[in-house]
Amino acid sequence: MGRGYDPAKHRRRSIRLKGWDYRTPGAYFVTICTYQQQCLFADARFREIAELTWRLIPEQPHAVHAQLDEWVVMPNHLHGIVILTSVIGEEGDPVPERGATPRSLPTIIGNYKSLVTRRINNVRRTPGRKVWQRGYYERIVRNERELEAIRRYIRANPDRWAEDRENLDSLVSKMRRSGS
Repeated sequence: MGRGYDPAKHRRRSIRLKGWDYRTPGAYFVTICTYQQQCLFADARFREIAELTWRLIPEQPHAVHAQLDEWVVMPNHLHGIVILTSVIGEEGDPVPERGATPRSLPTIIGNYKSLVTRRINNVRRTPGRKVWQRGYYERIVRNERELEAIRRYIRANPDRWAEDRENLDSLVSKMRRSGS
């Protein structure tokens, strides 16, 4: 018998804040990790793809309401602050219970990961190869003081790579536990 999907075993818990509409205007701190924490972005070609694609997020049709704040691409992850400036959409747009919500943070990040994956795999001629860890970590930024602290953390991240690696291992461990 083949190994199929068993909802009792394969239930994915979301790390998202239950009931929160991720189209809500505000600042979001995002961390995206490479697959198996590979130092993929130590390769300048791949780092350039990740950086350029990140910079172009606000030009994507689904992300015209997004602004980028502080961000950095590290050898095996990206930290960034995405600010959603308004809820864009038709009055009464339904918010699906499952799947991608149009113009939401998960849609923006999912599209970013997909574009980077395709571009890197085109360069290395490895279609279908994983680039990113499943899911990502996000935190809703609650106030200006927290926003400034996150900005300082992001700016200091390259100088604290060895220390940050330990923090990243902890973060990835949390992501695995949550199943995203």
